[in-house]
Amino acid sequence: MIKILKYSFFDLMRSRWSYIYFLFYLVLGFILFFLNEEVSKAVITLLNIIIVLTPLIGTIFGVMYYYSSKEFTELLLAQPLKRTTIFLGQYLGLSLSLALSLIIGLGIPFVIYGVFLSSAIWDFATLLLIGGFLTFIFVALSFLIGLSFNDKIKGFGFAILMWLFLAVIYDGIFLLSMIIFDDYPLDKFALGMTLFNPIDLSRILILLKLDISALLGYTGAVFQKFFGTSLGMILSTTILSLWVLIPGWLMIRKAKKKDF
Repeated sequence: MIKILKYSFFDLMRSRWSYIYFLFYLVLGFILFFLNEEVSKAVITLLNIIIVLTPLIGTIFGVMYYYSSKEFTELLLAQPLKRTTIFLGQYLGLSLSLALSLIIGLGIPFVIYGVFLSSAIWDFATLLLIGGFLTFIFVALSFLIGLSFNDKIKGFGFAILMWLFLAVIYDGIFLLSMIIFDDYPLDKFALGMTLFNPIDLSRILILLKLDISALLGYTGAVFQKFFGTSLGMILSTTILSLWVLIPGWLMIRKAKKKDF
């Protein structure tokens, strides 16, 4: 698996799309500091970009890589290699290359502008960690979708729909439910709905870490009460890890049963 991981990783690191992804975050970081040189404000501005863009890029790259390397994958399947080794190696190679582009691309401008001397260094580290989690989660989901659909158009369409649902539509359903059932106690319901969406969970964790949960109003107070505790932070990090492990396990299970 290590050989396939290394091949996928270095193959992707040499591709122009990885350079474009890296340059995008590099330029974005310098633009943020050009507009405002305060590290803490740059981290807050970066919040919504990471939360929305990282899942989208992970989804598009994941499904695009699966379909573009399908012939090579079939060639590997003809060799005496386990399917788990092939798909896990490709998945980890892609996820690590995207996560590295994100960390280095944003890390360079923040280091130049003194993030190590700022009190916002742990907020920035949390932001990168959440970005890494979202990358691994959405690459696994896109591989799973690719394995489920032989038709490339259907696969791309379903992958984009999945991102749109988790990034936009889910929030609309959540807010609508809160308005309709406003007369009932909704604390546990709100917490449960948040845990079932990795984007919402990541957003809440960063808002609490940045100590700006007041922006969420009553909901923010509920989340602060639960996630603000050590137990809440440990549980939420565990749930994010499960969001990586469960789609990864489903991907391997699907790959073992698929007739190529």
